[in-house]
Amino acid sequence: MSADSKQLNHQVVIVGGGSAGTTVAASLLRQKPELDVAVIEPSDTHYYQPAFTLVGGGTYEMAKTARPQKSTLPEGSTWIKDGVATFEPDDNSLTLNDGRKVSYQTLVVAPGIQLNWGKVEGLEETLGRNGVCSNYSPETAPYTWECLKQFRGGNAIFTQPPPPLKCAGAPQKIAYLAADYARKHDLLSESNFQFYSGAGALFSVPDFVPHLEKVAGRYGIGINLGHDLVAVDGERKVATFQTTDANGDKQTVEQPFDLLHVTPHQSAPEFISQSPLANADGWVDVDRNTTQHNQYKNVFSLGDASSLPTSKTAAAVRKQAPVTVKNLLAHMNSQPLEGSYDGYTSCPLVTAYGKVMLAEFIYDGVVTPTLPLSPFKESRFYWFVKKSMLPPFYWNQMLKGKEPDIAHKPLNA
Repeated sequence: MSADSKQLNHQVVIVGGGSAGTTVAASLLRQKPELDVAVIEPSDTHYYQPAFTLVGGGTYEMAKTARPQKSTLPEGSTWIKDGVATFEPDDNSLTLNDGRKVSYQTLVVAPGIQLNWGKVEGLEETLGRNGVCSNYSPETAPYTWECLKQFRGGNAIFTQPPPPLKCAGAPQKIAYLAADYARKHDLLSESNFQFYSGAGALFSVPDFVPHLEKVAGRYGIGINLGHDLVAVDGERKVATFQTTDANGDKQTVEQPFDLLHVTPHQSAPEFISQSPLANADGWVDVDRNTTQHNQYKNVFSLGDASSLPTSKTAAAVRKQAPVTVKNLLAHMNSQPLEGSYDGYTSCPLVTAYGKVMLAEFIYDGVVTPTLPLSPFKESRFYWFVKKSMLPPFYWNQMLKGKEPDIAHKPLNA
């Protein structure tokens, strides 16, 4: 499972060995074991990122989220341990960071999203100390739990940047868990919990907003929309936000903190946004239903780096991967593309220890539950699903290319 020659050539090349790339590789090889599939991935470790919130909340072990990359890639695939520098789709090739060329018959682009820690002044210098934490990195998620355990009341601040971002519910989840922790330890009355979001709404699907507002209200969490974190002074323990007043003028707001959980600004990776594969916003330009590139027909993309207009979650990848594989194989056989992705994604919104509100929806924000349970009700069952059922499903089913599924239906159907 290694590739070291100067000029590489494979039938199917997959950029990215995360949830999307690994799932597609495994599914292709389950259906066509004879395929020559290569996965380009520089990392040695594969993380189950949906559990990072639980790690930060002290209810899941960090070690259980990580497995060696080599063990998660499917048998029969070739692992190219490097990153991509440039794409040359007119020549059906790409160039790796070490200068090697890789040519392909079909390309799948799934490198994930880029975390831009440096966009907030002072953040990188203080992240992981001074009460500044983040569940968006495996290196820093455990420190969130340390901050919670050390919290004795005061100002607890939670931030969310303007979109795009992966798992857009995660910035709220840790706020609710932290507030519930404070409640359990009789600290809530001595605390000031505030949620600052650079977005214009608490959640992208309007139907869930009033229900989430009730959760925030239960804890006394203040909601501050249109506030983008621009600077952190870790020594002074002050966070600075930029907002726009009623006259349209930009102004800054300083907020002292005792605990600050930061969600970093995010974007398409630069080697994607600066490539011929990108649309005007920097994402891989694909058809929203087939996942096929709009210009280069032997290129497909799914996951966080794609232009698919839905929330960027592992649940979305689970539904995108079978469509991508079906259409990729059809393309290779010069057949019509019949697989169609409807935009399904889901976000298990953790609202307390032991409670989850499961937001499931498709394109245009249409709520589509899988089970006949109210999607707006906080549920102990969905907590069990998130904590105990989804991780083994991810490792043993999804990443193995297995495609068991339960249909989701519009709420009013």
